[in-house]
Amino acid sequence: MDWRKRIHPTLRQIAKTAFGPGDDVRVWFRILEQGKERLGQFEGVVIRCAGRGSSKTFTVRRVTHGEGVERVFPMDAPVIERVEVLRRGSTRRSRLYFLRRVVKRTRLATAQESAVTVPSSGGPEHAETIPPQAAAAGGRSAQS
Repeated sequence: MDWRKRIHPTLRQIAKTAFGPGDDVRVWFRILEQGKERLGQFEGVVIRCAGRGSSKTFTVRRVTHGEGVERVFPMDAPVIERVEVLRRGSTRRSRLYFLRRVVKRTRLATAQESAVTVPSSGGPEHAETIPPQAAAAGGRSAQS
């Protein structure tokens, strides 16, 4: 008898859920805390599907508070309750590791766009750029 069939006697329903790299998914999983069980969710983009049969895994990536978080889920893990496909993605690759760099660029571009240029009484050549945090606090920073 095959060792995988001993450990994983039947494939779960999640294995039949059709999703792939580039899809936005929400993974519901069981969390055990102090003898109680609750459902948690992890929502993000599938950046990788690997393996076959009972050893198949998928990696989901999301950005929370400016930090990228990735989590690898086994396809037939008993802790996974269900996987919802929120949006289908169209990709030409099976591994979307380039998304790790894209978020960093987007975050920097957003910070530069949201900076405020304040005109000075000395003319346009003396205008200064203020970061968005200082602009929200009331104009010029405490250093000037």
